[in-house]
Amino acid sequence: MDAVLERFVAKSPMAVAVRGAFEYALAPAPLDDLFVRTVGHRDDRELLFSTCVDLMANVVCRVQPSIHAACQAEDHLPVNVTAVYARLARVPATAGRDLVRHTAERLGPVIRAMGGAVPDPLPGYRVKVLDGNHLGKTHRRLKPLRDVAAGPLPGQTLVVLDPALGLAIDVVCCEDAHAQERSLLDPILETVADRDVWVADRNFCTTGFLFGIAGRRGSFVIRRHATTLSWDRESDWVSAGRTDTGTLSEQTIWLTEPGGTELAVRRVRLTLDRPTRDGDGVIEVLTNLPAEVAVAAVVAELYRGRWSVEGLFLRLTTVLKCEVNALGYPPAALFGFCVALAAGNVYAAVKAAVRAAHGAAVADGVSDYHLAVEVSGVCPGLWIAIPVEVWAEMGAWTVGRMAEWLMGLARGANLGRYRKATRGPKKPSPPRTRFAEAKHIATSRLLNGEQT
Repeated sequence: MDAVLERFVAKSPMAVAVRGAFEYALAPAPLDDLFVRTVGHRDDRELLFSTCVDLMANVVCRVQPSIHAACQAEDHLPVNVTAVYARLARVPATAGRDLVRHTAERLGPVIRAMGGAVPDPLPGYRVKVLDGNHLGKTHRRLKPLRDVAAGPLPGQTLVVLDPALGLAIDVVCCEDAHAQERSLLDPILETVADRDVWVADRNFCTTGFLFGIAGRRGSFVIRRHATTLSWDRESDWVSAGRTDTGTLSEQTIWLTEPGGTELAVRRVRLTLDRPTRDGDGVIEVLTNLPAEVAVAAVVAELYRGRWSVEGLFLRLTTVLKCEVNALGYPPAALFGFCVALAAGNVYAAVKAAVRAAHGAAVADGVSDYHLAVEVSGVCPGLWIAIPVEVWAEMGAWTVGRMAEWLMGLARGANLGRYRKATRGPKKPSPPRTRFAEAKHIATSRLLNGEQT
């Protein structure tokens, strides 16, 4: 088996790295123990939680097109397909959340041991980026949906990203797609720790959230919402220099909550040289970080780093298949999204190995898409050629051994195969005015000048 595995390592080391990282992060025994802690022990349970994760991972990683196809490809599934779908329709949201946390806890130390983490945005603090994501509409296969004209939405999530590690470290799931995102903040507040810095957009700028973070000795860098806060006094504006996108000024305001408690925060205003796509010429960010820790320019840069979570969502959508639209039941669809987040964490660990082995500049030039295409094509062959027992050993590896193994594979990878494509600026599309009355036109005649 060593000779067979070495051929895969020589031809596609990154696919081997992804397969091994999956086994390390999602070893079956810890996953099943995690599920038992969540829902309790049952002696008659035939379909294990780890098997559900494995089936869903095949779909979100685009190895199989659907859960049904993944079940058919599994030779030793203890139940039929109907039972699998029934189980997925009942997976509790807490199980998906625990899965994402579990992968982050497993892979975070590995990334740091490799030296693959990017520099902390604010040394001495742990920056956490919070954003929401609504799952897209599903098919109308469920009987109550078949006569519904509107798009049926299976739910929404709040995702917490650690930008230094590139890992999704927490997620809160909600089956009600129309629920206000702010109503989901209580579980997030429970996780706030000392020296956390929470970065979020203005939709999360509420009195309860800001006071809640400060009350737990955390910090925040959140864009100000125009109507959700109140204060009775403020200081004068003071010039605070400029960034590469505009000029800065700041003042102190004393927020008040209904009980009368005050909270002094800095209000940093960035007047942009060019308006945003939404037409905003001024961006105001609130923070309780002291000026000696983060000057106004640092606060503005921290808020701009919020876009790193948008990059995560883009990878989950284009590289992975985070929204399995064939799953109409909200618990199943949300579980699929959580498995995609877990798979994204595995990919982040492999990307961190590339960053540690070749440098950040080289790693930034690696195309997520081209790497994912190779992995999805090679991994089925790996599963066939290499026995499960070989991979299962990796689940018990130490952090140091896993870090060293990933680094060795990353050093041997030919990254030129995954180079990002570069292109010039987009040209405006010309107006389509020719042959407006025709239904079709032959391309060959246009190319040959036979028809103009």
